[in-house]
Amino acid sequence: MSAHAGHGLDARQPTATGGERRFPAYGPVDAVLGYVLFYVVVTRATPTATAVLADVLDVSRSLVGLGLALFLWFVLLMTAIEQVRRQLGALGVGVYSNPGRWKWALPAEPRALVFLVVALLGGVVAAWTFESAVETAVALIPVVARPDVAAFDVDAALVMAVFFVAFGLASAALDRLVVDGARTMLAE
Repeated sequence: MSAHAGHGLDARQPTATGGERRFPAYGPVDAVLGYVLFYVVVTRATPTATAVLADVLDVSRSLVGLGLALFLWFVLLMTAIEQVRRQLGALGVGVYSNPGRWKWALPAEPRALVFLVVALLGGVVAAWTFESAVETAVALIPVVARPDVAAFDVDAALVMAVFFVAFGLASAALDRLVVDGARTMLAE
C-alpha cells in the first residue's frame, strides 16, 4: 500500500468482501460530457420545442421555456448527486456497486492505448456527425409531437444514431483514461 493508505487516499483499498475499492470511481468525465451534450441539444431544440409543445399542449411559450429550463437544472442536479454518490461509494462511504466495470486482461499500458484509440476514433466520428445529429434531433420534435411518418428521414436518423454511439464510446473511453490516470497518481 502507498504512504497515503492511512489517509484514505489510496486508489486501491481492501473492502470487507475481500475485493478492492477503487477511487476515483468511473463516470465523472463521462457525466460532464454527457450533460454538456444534453445542454447543447436542449438549447438548440428549445425554440422548436417551445413552439410545438405550446401548440400541442395549448399553453404559453414562456411556460414551456420555463419547463425546459427547470428540466435542465433537474438533470444537472441529478447528475451531480449521482457522481458524488459514486465517488463517496468508491471511498467506502455508503453503498456503491459498479455494475458497468470493465474487466480487462490487458496490462495498464495496452489498455490505455485501446481507450486512447477508441476516444480518438469515436471523437472524430462524433465531431463529423455532430451538426447533422443535432439538426435531426431538433427536426424530430414536430414529427414526434404530431406523428407524421412521412416526415421521418431514416438516413438522418441513422447518422444521428452513429453520432450517439460514437460520442458514447469516446466519452466512456476518455473517462477510463482520465480516471485510470488519477488512480495511478493516487496510488504512487
